[in-house]
Amino acid sequence: EFVKYWLKNFIEQRQGDRLGLILFGSQAYLQAPLTYDHHSIQTWVQEAQPGIAGDTTSIGDAIGLAIKRLREHPAEQRVLILVTDGANNSGVMSPSAAAQLAARYQIKIYTVGIGSQQMQHLHDLLDTSSLELDEPALKDIAHSSGGQYFHVFDSSGFEKMQNSLDQLEPSASDQVPQQRPKELYPWPLAAALLLSMLLMLYRLYRPLYKASIARRAR
Repeated sequence: EFVKYWLKNFIEQRQGDRLGLILFGSQAYLQAPLTYDHHSIQTWVQEAQPGIAGDTTSIGDAIGLAIKRLREHPAEQRVLILVTDGANNSGVMSPSAAAQLAARYQIKIYTVGIGSQQMQHLHDLLDTSSLELDEPALKDIAHSSGGQYFHVFDSSGFEKMQNSLDQLEPSASDQVPQQRPKELYPWPLAAALLLSMLLMLYRLYRPLYKASIARRAR
């Protein structure tokens, strides 16, 4: 529910950005390709349920699928936000190999680890590596790809993370468009110069024209 609440606000603020959605568990599934249709993205997010993609966690495969979708886009637009509450325990591609491949394609990955302090403490006591959040791996993924890692415990943590993301990756609507000024002054200047030359010619040849008419009349 924390993730859905945060993503709802996050998507609403990314005006002008193309967003896509990948859900992953035992396998990674493309729920929505990159699109400006944020309403559809919101619908897919709200309809997602835990375990919908399987009971295990294939982080490496999810990154690999994202790379396939992002590599054809301009480098400055290749950003992936990976949200998970577990550790990679299935899939074909390892997270570290996927992160290195993402770096090769200039895809920045911001990793988000979800988990309460109480659950983290319980996992540490039980030493259940299959359950606990694999923070070292998520930090490595972010570091390898030039991104950043965030650990979120509650809804207020999501807010802080979103503020940081907005600064690191401003939305398209926040970016000031770079336009080259088009100088138009030469056109009226040339027209004025042409008119002044015609006026000078008129004044210069008008007396001669009158004198020629007078001579012919005589």
